[in-house]
Amino acid sequence: MMKADNTGPLLDPRGALRPEIWSAVNRALIAKMLSEFLYEGLLQAEIIEKQGDQVRFRLELPQGRAYLFDGQRRILGNYRVLPESLRRSEAGVAAPAEDALKFVLDAREAIGMKPFNTAYLLKELSNTLMADTHLATDRSPSSQQIAEMGYGQVEGEMTGHPAMVFNKGRLGFGYDDYLAYAPEQKQPSTMAWVAVSRKKAHYRAVPGLEHEVLMRQELGEQVLANFRAELTEKGHRAEDYLFLPVHRWQWTNKIIPEFAADIARGDIVPLKSQGPDHYLPQQSIRTFVNIHSPEKRYVKLPLSILNTAVYRGLPGDRTEAAPELTHWFQGVLAQDRFLTEECGLVLLGEVASLNYPHAYYEQVQDAPYHFHELLGAIWRQSLAPSLKEGERAFTMASLLYVDHQGQPFVAELIRRSGLETKVWLQRLFGAVLPPLLHFLYNYGLAFSPHGENAVLVVKDFAPVRLAMKDFIDDVNLSTEPIPEREKLPGKLPEVLIKVPGEKLRQHILTGLFVCHFRYLSDVLATHLGFSERAFWDLVRDQVEQHQRRFPELKERFSLFDLQAPSFEKICLNRFRLLDYGYGDDSDRPKAILIGHVDNPLSRSA
Repeated sequence: MMKADNTGPLLDPRGALRPEIWSAVNRALIAKMLSEFLYEGLLQAEIIEKQGDQVRFRLELPQGRAYLFDGQRRILGNYRVLPESLRRSEAGVAAPAEDALKFVLDAREAIGMKPFNTAYLLKELSNTLMADTHLATDRSPSSQQIAEMGYGQVEGEMTGHPAMVFNKGRLGFGYDDYLAYAPEQKQPSTMAWVAVSRKKAHYRAVPGLEHEVLMRQELGEQVLANFRAELTEKGHRAEDYLFLPVHRWQWTNKIIPEFAADIARGDIVPLKSQGPDHYLPQQSIRTFVNIHSPEKRYVKLPLSILNTAVYRGLPGDRTEAAPELTHWFQGVLAQDRFLTEECGLVLLGEVASLNYPHAYYEQVQDAPYHFHELLGAIWRQSLAPSLKEGERAFTMASLLYVDHQGQPFVAELIRRSGLETKVWLQRLFGAVLPPLLHFLYNYGLAFSPHGENAVLVVKDFAPVRLAMKDFIDDVNLSTEPIPEREKLPGKLPEVLIKVPGEKLRQHILTGLFVCHFRYLSDVLATHLGFSERAFWDLVRDQVEQHQRRFPELKERFSLFDLQAPSFEKICLNRFRLLDYGYGDDSDRPKAILIGHVDNPLSRSA
């Protein structure tokens, strides 16, 4: 019988967990928590001193504790907190603040956190700190080095969601799993594969991409022959099976114990042969890019760990609907000359999917949602074949990267482009906003254009166009009828979420402006001296330029009003600390909108 190896030495993390590094990453996390908690209204600080642009703040907490820090308040209500200025005061005695978990315990009463949520938050923050120490120890690459990397490699250098303080919580991973599977570890791996019964599995694809065609393109004839031979040797008919990649963590921790009956019956057959290529995990952890053959498709696999907002599984209904949505999108794009010819938009379609439902969990409809997201795969088009000569691509998230010498990656791109900062930003907004605005105004449709979903294509290091990904999870439609949006086919009306126009505009106002542009504007103001006001004026200019380009859509500009005096504030941390916590409901949790933010695009705000 095969046995797990439990005789080796203990893993020793001391190369990363050194006192000076631990103190530095704790200060940085306290600064981030202060910035985000103040922004979300979870805490309130008072100004006690001003010197030029720098302000000294004091956060008063229960039991005679307080935190003092220097910083600046930004236009959207967030704060730039200087980590080196942090001091913790208790009973009138102040000392450097270097313990992020102690900060949570100090602040929990003021925030109103329950013990259950507090304990799990401490667990997520501990995992995040551990990951941050590894990033600091590895001496992350310089911005100059990032500029020379390929799209897949850059993802492994990113530091996680800019708004969520628990952005590398990864509940479910052990330390060995972290070393093997975390994107910042940059560990190439081959795909592990299983054969699944055609009677139980549901394969869907865009027209012309039958399972056999997909497998030949992704695996090659020799690997396919190996798979079929294995099935025959084990007494199965190869034609009765489909082939499915699985994440090794998911196989060990979820599939073997929870699909044991299917394995015993031969409905799921593990295969010894592996795929021919090596992959790297992207920031989402569950999506992989092929580093040997970049033109091949990205592979998205379910991974039942809790990270940032949700368990990273693949909802069965959405997995099956993904290719149908891609086919519809491709039809819309093909007939829209503005998107294709003027914008050069690239939509990275989810062209094939395979879902294998759990026979028993499926009969418990109101079970916690992650019980319905355990086994499947989505194949997404690679960006590489769409890039023209001289073009390169970086996720928008990479624009927030600042290296260990304090040099921003965006500054390196601007320097290499030879353009002035203002001109480079005009190019950026001219590449990113028009296609997003066109989908919103013309089709009543919105992506979630946060830093990972939006990919910036540059030429000579200047922005030229946009690529978008992750449709089935993040596309929403307006409830208002839009003539230009043809009737959705198949199951798409049941799967896609519909919201009123005021809510639909939030995808741009929060997904792009709040969750990305407020951090980018801060980086530019801090490191390049480019004022926030000038930044947001350029954004508004691009929106108004687009509206002048399509005056016939004037009513839609009011329906999806991006220039209202204020808009609802998205609170991604409050969601975990207070409102949803660590619940286990039947529906995936939704983002919390509480309070309002003054809109920097409004001329009257």
